[in-house]
Amino acid sequence: MRQSNNTQRFQTHHGSGIYGSFTDTIWRPFLKSPARSSVVFSFICVLLLVGTLAWMHLLDATVIPGNSGEKPLETTRASDLIQKKPHKQIEIPLNCTAYNLTRTCPLNYPTSVELDPDRSFTVTCPEYFRWIHEDLRPWAHTGITRDMVKRAKRTANFKLVILNGKAYVETYVKGFQTRDVFTLWGILQLLRRYPGKVPDLELMFDCVDWPVILKSKHSGPNVTTPPPLFRYCSNDATLDIVFPDWSFWGWAEINIKPWEHLLKDLREGNKKKKWVEREPYAYWKGNPAVAETRQDLLKCNVSDKQDWNARLYAQNWIKESQEGYKQSDLASQCIHRYKIYIEGSAWSVSEKYILACDSVSLIVTPHYYDFYTRGMIPVHHYWPVREDDKCKSIKFAVDWGNSHKRKAQDIGKAASEFIQEDLKMDYVYDYMFHLLNAYAKLLRFKPSISRDAIELCGESMVCEAEGLAKKFMMDSLVKGPASTNPCTMPPPYDPPSFHAALRRKENSIKQVESWEKNYWENQNKQI
Repeated sequence: MRQSNNTQRFQTHHGSGIYGSFTDTIWRPFLKSPARSSVVFSFICVLLLVGTLAWMHLLDATVIPGNSGEKPLETTRASDLIQKKPHKQIEIPLNCTAYNLTRTCPLNYPTSVELDPDRSFTVTCPEYFRWIHEDLRPWAHTGITRDMVKRAKRTANFKLVILNGKAYVETYVKGFQTRDVFTLWGILQLLRRYPGKVPDLELMFDCVDWPVILKSKHSGPNVTTPPPLFRYCSNDATLDIVFPDWSFWGWAEINIKPWEHLLKDLREGNKKKKWVEREPYAYWKGNPAVAETRQDLLKCNVSDKQDWNARLYAQNWIKESQEGYKQSDLASQCIHRYKIYIEGSAWSVSEKYILACDSVSLIVTPHYYDFYTRGMIPVHHYWPVREDDKCKSIKFAVDWGNSHKRKAQDIGKAASEFIQEDLKMDYVYDYMFHLLNAYAKLLRFKPSISRDAIELCGESMVCEAEGLAKKFMMDSLVKGPASTNPCTMPPPYDPPSFHAALRRKENSIKQVESWEKNYWENQNKQI
């Protein structure tokens, strides 16, 4: 707008403006010589074209001076303007000194923030956000009543209430390790990031791995509507609502950093060894004691009699903690071309660390999903491995990748780009934001604070924390309100596109199984 005003002001002071002076100059000498009109006309056209291009370049490059002494304004695209325009981030520091004196949460945190219009643009959320619509579909027609929420208390660790941008928690059962602590810490950071934008709500949260709200008990005539229960994973037989897990803000018990810091380490770790220079085997390191399927995986380890192209290691976390976690640095484990993901007692937080490695992720048939994995496509983001014949399936995957190096690298790169871009903390917060907003819209009652609930704030959590827990909280602290809006939610799937997405995954897995079958048939013929 300022550029337009400057241009108008320039033209007002100089007759018809720069175009008027330019055309008068080129036309006047030739008006006296009509005999040369055709040559002249051609020449004039060339001059006009050159002049127009020069003027357009002048507009793009800079400078429309006014008579008011103001500085020239550079013409730029909106995105360039946003990048160049300095933005002062509002920071709200924690105040443990005041909290320790009053034992009350501060009142100075803003309840709303007005965005700079130049920074109020939004981008579309990643595809996996569409699953929010699917996860909440069981309550789309009935809404969610207070009775439904109360029925979810049976296995919940805590009830969370958000009122007027503040968080209150009523604890029923202490979560394992600090799962509940860092989950609540993450929710507080969401409130700091988007003050006044998270609506009033009341929900139940279960920090245990296994989903418990069975579809079979809530389908068919004359059944009750399922209770809404939030947790870290679910599966096709259950209706638990998936939510980002605690480790995005750090896992103090095993020295895993907050996700934002760890992502940077993993990015740097990927640069240490190119894919073709890495060990041409499949790598896994974890705790086999938590599940039979992991114990079965260890049978695929290299031995004097057989090499299944796998290098597998049992992780002893007690020993690791005693030795300062020297052998468990995740950013130093991107040295194999292939990395195996296998579930534990249920889904495992290790999946995002494995996918971020630029290696081809060999995913043993999963039974559970978390909030982002439903956005991944077999053979594009990962290589599917059969659960019922792991060793042969792993050997084929590695042999295939070593014979198709370019395609294998593309799979590894697609996964790490998905993790680095579509699973960065900005989107983790935005997923929480959209999920809680959509959930709150379904409530058919006014949330309230029970007598046993306590107010949560950054100070009430971090000022009393110690050691790694305190460090990780400070490392993952949202300094102040976001300077941009949350991403824009994609629409829900319509039935045809939903089933098409499921078929695409199923067909990709069947294709790999067909290749694998042919591979082993040919191997047997050569014996």
